[in-house]
Amino acid sequence: MDFRARQTPGLVAPKRKGRDTTSLVNFHPQTSGIEVTEEVITVFNEMKVRKSSCSQEEMRKRKKAVFFRLSDDLSRIVLDPENEIVLGDILDGVVVNPFETFTKMLPPTDCRYALYDAKYETKETQRVELFSNFRAPENAPLKSKMLYASSKDAIKRKLTGIKHEWQLNSLDDILDLDNLAVKLGGNKVVSVEEIKVK
Repeated sequence: MDFRARQTPGLVAPKRKGRDTTSLVNFHPQTSGIEVTEEVITVFNEMKVRKSSCSQEEMRKRKKAVFFRLSDDLSRIVLDPENEIVLGDILDGVVVNPFETFTKMLPPTDCRYALYDAKYETKETQRVELFSNFRAPENAPLKSKMLYASSKDAIKRKLTGIKHEWQLNSLDDILDLDNLAVKLGGNKVVSVEEIKVK
């Protein structure tokens, strides 16, 4: 549907002081102005690219899950270095169930952005794909929910190529692996992180 004002030949749309009345196409919703740091983009690119030949040490450092938060001054989206899962922790048995560990790392009363490298199996094949997560619990502070929601587009523009996206408000949504299976591929998914789903 074309929202531009229709013009009849020979007629000129009246101009109003300070406003272009001939087009609504240039309308931009208000954004938060929050920047995404280079560190966030670098971590995303490292998770997105899977090297076929890498050393054992490189593989152990590969991130399975990372969290992003607003900086203390609320001006940037930054990496949360204290909350991450690396493959080395899984291989060593420190993390037995990576998805459960991921859900426990989500703050119960604040918002977060997260990336999770999901390993799942369909009826045809095994896959590993990134999914992004925006968590906004109902009991989070209103200001936090508003800032995170208005910054979501900024992070989506920087982290391109993510096939699966999941917004969570309730922990019950994320604790059920069947919900994740639906997001990853619907009824074709038979297991997530080697755990059978319905």
